[in-house]
Amino acid sequence: MELGIGIGWRPEIADGVEALSGIDWVEAVAENLCADHLPDSLLRLRERGVRVVPHGVALGLGGADRPDAARLASLAARAELLGAPLVTEHIAFVRAGGPLTASPRLEAGHLLPVPRTWDALDVLCENVRIAQDSLPVPLALENIAALITWPGEELTEGQFLAELVGRTGVRLLIDVANLHTNHVNLGHDPAKALDELPVEAIAYVHVAGGVERNGVWHDTHAHPVTAPVLEVLAELRSRVDPPGVLLERDDAFPPAAELAGELDAIRATLRQSADPAGPPPAPLGGEGGAARASAAPPGSSGGRATAVPGPSGAGDRAAAPVPDGTRDRTAVAQAALLSALVAGTPAPEGFDHRRLRVQSRALAAKRADVVAKVAPELPEILGEGYRPAFLAYTGGRPMYGGYRRDALDFAEHVLIAGGPADPAARRRLTSWWQDRSGARPPRLATRLVRAARAALVGR
Repeated sequence: MELGIGIGWRPEIADGVEALSGIDWVEAVAENLCADHLPDSLLRLRERGVRVVPHGVALGLGGADRPDAARLASLAARAELLGAPLVTEHIAFVRAGGPLTASPRLEAGHLLPVPRTWDALDVLCENVRIAQDSLPVPLALENIAALITWPGEELTEGQFLAELVGRTGVRLLIDVANLHTNHVNLGHDPAKALDELPVEAIAYVHVAGGVERNGVWHDTHAHPVTAPVLEVLAELRSRVDPPGVLLERDDAFPPAAELAGELDAIRATLRQSADPAGPPPAPLGGEGGAARASAAPPGSSGGRATAVPGPSGAGDRAAAPVPDGTRDRTAVAQAALLSALVAGTPAPEGFDHRRLRVQSRALAAKRADVVAKVAPELPEILGEGYRPAFLAYTGGRPMYGGYRRDALDFAEHVLIAGGPADPAARRRLTSWWQDRSGARPPRLATRLVRAARAALVGR
């Protein structure tokens, strides 16, 4: 299935995306689409023959629990609404706790890495098969960027992906920016990962920008694509011609002309890497072709790896249920990690405490950013005090629901604490919280009465 060159569709750049030339397809975040109707921009793109692929972020297929049936049904409905050729998700967990650990369920609000162990692989594979049975179109899964790594991992990233494909037949969405992120943050060699994974299973490729701060690469999707990321794309293209390549941008959106320039750079990289008479791809991490060749697993041919064999009998477990106790062990480990990141509990043994602090701060910052988007009235009411107040609020206060619930809980916390100091701001925040915290939104008459009362009191 050939997709071509695409770009991530976001409401903030909808007009610019429509105006871009040479766009074959777009990707839309599934959870941001209504289940019963599409934005006009996506309708116009589809009328022009531009394919739309829904990209899920909330399933958490790497989590200890079986996939939530309602979330799967929602993703399936959006795939059917879009007439999508496939749907995509991530190899990650996004929540932990709950019945398997007899503890409150915590939400990360972000994609967190699963340990590359045989236990975690067993759980992931069963979850993937459940998802595949529930979806009307093929599923592809994305490798994620990480700030932290689990102790005691038993497989490399490439081996883990190869095993996943071999057991489930799932397609891969390879994010070359995430491979670069893991190279900088964790020392993982992108070339080795590409040598070990089954490149023939790639459905498409993500390219995105980021920024390095204090030796840590942040996969922000809010900065231009850098040369090292394009080098990883060139490495991938030297092994396989991917069916599709997509530019991602999620924040700090530049003018359409800059997006067009990045797309041109992607096209040029693919073209140059495919030309055998052209210059060889730039080496990654200072390693040359000999080092890359030696990293290929036995049985690979021309850089196209087969699934890496696991321990004795692993291949026979391809469709076997998860062994007893595996989900419980996975649940306890993931809950302990997430609790340390968002609730201030002690760090689990074996983790890098400094990296955990970096990840914890990153999760809190993302919560603040997303809440400001889903509830823009909060930074408007609180002004410059919004961000420090929200970051202080996150300390020891995990997110138990989604971001909208988080916004309400934060507003309630501020009001209970006696804030904001400005009486007019306090009245506005109180009214905002009352309007949204009930079982249903207030009727028009109620809103008019409140507005009139606020106007009188403010005189």
